[in-house]
Amino acid sequence: QVQLVESGGGLVQVGKSLRLSCAASGSIFSIGVMAWYRQAPGKERDMIATINSRGSTNYADSVKGRFTIARDGEKNTVDLQMNNLEPEDTAVYYCVAEIATRGGIVMDYQYYWGQGTQVTVSS
Repeated sequence: QVQLVESGGGLVQVGKSLRLSCAASGSIFSIGVMAWYRQAPGKERDMIATINSRGSTNYADSVKGRFTIARDGEKNTVDLQMNNLEPEDTAVYYCVAEIATRGGIVMDYQYYWGQGTQVTVSS
């Protein structure tokens, strides 16, 4: 019922920029936190940026000052602007969102994940 679709990945050279986008669709009543994670080969999936419904953001130390997360509440989208990319940024990037499909006294928030998009930074 709820789907997250990422786009914007690809191959880019060191020092260049890339912008990832994620769109949530389906039976959505409310969206709480939205975030981007990434997973490099042989490594665990790590959080790199989060943004809550009020627009407060949080970043992993490895991307602070280079990456910017932003969301559009009307379009149910979250973007990740990545600048000054490094080879260590090579990974599959995943969008995740905390989504309620119905309202009520206690809303049914669950985390939904996108399918991932590959980002490769060549040196």
